[in-house]
Amino acid sequence: MASNGGEEKSRVAAGYGGGGYGYGGYEGRDDRKWWPWLVPTVIVACIAVFIVEMYVNNCPKHGSALGGCVAGFLRRFSFQPLRENPLLGPSSATLQKMGALDWNKVVHQHQGWRLISCIWLHAGLIHLVVNMLSLLFIGIRLEQQFGFVRIGAIYLLSGFGGSVLSALFLRNNYISVGASGALFGLLGSMLSELIMNWTIYSNKAAAIITLLFIIAINLAIGILPHADNFAHIGGFVTGFLLGFVLLARPQFSWMERHELPQTNQPPKYKAYQYVLWVVAFVLLLVGFVVSLVMLFKGKNGNDGCHWCHYLNCVPTSKWKCNT
Repeated sequence: MASNGGEEKSRVAAGYGGGGYGYGGYEGRDDRKWWPWLVPTVIVACIAVFIVEMYVNNCPKHGSALGGCVAGFLRRFSFQPLRENPLLGPSSATLQKMGALDWNKVVHQHQGWRLISCIWLHAGLIHLVVNMLSLLFIGIRLEQQFGFVRIGAIYLLSGFGGSVLSALFLRNNYISVGASGALFGLLGSMLSELIMNWTIYSNKAAAIITLLFIIAINLAIGILPHADNFAHIGGFVTGFLLGFVLLARPQFSWMERHELPQTNQPPKYKAYQYVLWVVAFVLLLVGFVVSLVMLFKGKNGNDGCHWCHYLNCVPTSKWKCNT
């Protein structure tokens, strides 16, 4: 679903502003458009990792009690039975072996590296395609606007933040994989960037309503079974705060400073931008410290929040959440 959101957001970016490539109608004389190379590299890396997953999985050799391998003509790269993995991918055992997020292994076996490795793994071909299309639509435009350093930092830190929150609420015997937390971080940074640079945009109301709608739909999808909404929420909050820290734009009058007298030079940023930067940085730092301390002390978020599991999955007559 994030794929549709990214595509729609791209149309918003192109549509509002008549000629500018920033959403909401921003078009600055000194604004630089970067050549995007990091996002395509991440996409290629995730595809390569998935190929390795299937090579290690080797369904014909290891077999499954739930039926025969899917797409057997792929031989070693064939998929687990649909009853075991409906996303067309490897077994849970393979994902664990490759570095899936597992609360017990992170906390009790000191495998904190899984908080990063799980971002590069995908549960199946369908999972991979949806996430990579989302990254393509959302990430390319952001990298064009802000460059690979800032967008790369948001992507990785948001993925890490999503993994931390997911691990805090991940129940025993459950694993989590995927780049969804990092992708939600990019969505969150788009929202905070719009707020941070509010005064330099036109058509801002339409842009923010559209973006909030996209975010709400994506989070709503996360309450379905087999989706890790805690990773989505953790990634979104991390990206939202990072957007304030990394994506501030100079005010328009500063970019036109060469046309003003030297004695009347405007400041680069407005006062509210500095305030938002400080608040977001402090919240980000405190949030990471508190969450990591709780995680490695073995705390389980479900113990102190008995309703939080509804943020991840809402049971109905059509499905159960304990599968």
